[in-house]
Amino acid sequence: MGKRALIIDDNANNLTLEKDLLELAGFAVFVSQDASSGIAMAGKEKPDVIIMDVRLPDMRGSEAAKILRQRQETSGIPIVFVTASVMAEGKEEIKDITNSGFIGKPINTRTFVAEISQFIK
Repeated sequence: MGKRALIIDDNANNLTLEKDLLELAGFAVFVSQDASSGIAMAGKEKPDVIIMDVRLPDMRGSEAAKILRQRQETSGIPIVFVTASVMAEGKEEIKDITNSGFIGKPINTRTFVAEISQFIK
């Protein structure tokens, strides 16, 4: 079975680009445009990696990550934050979240899949 990824991003262009890149690399990809449905989908689909924007319409990505970490079925899934807020405060917000990483936007389409794959055990 191939790798499974969940992308949580409210920007349709980013969502489509990331989904296409991962699917071309053989991933099964699930998508959500807000944190609440993304959290529910993570519990149901149990992806190998979650790719999440920091700024989502219903809550911050960091808040969603804390919820995911508290749930047994999603606590061990790596979370990669993909965000344009590469300022110190953006990194500060996610630095305490275990098993997580960070990729700045705009993403590099040539290296995105390799960067995401590094987080999968």
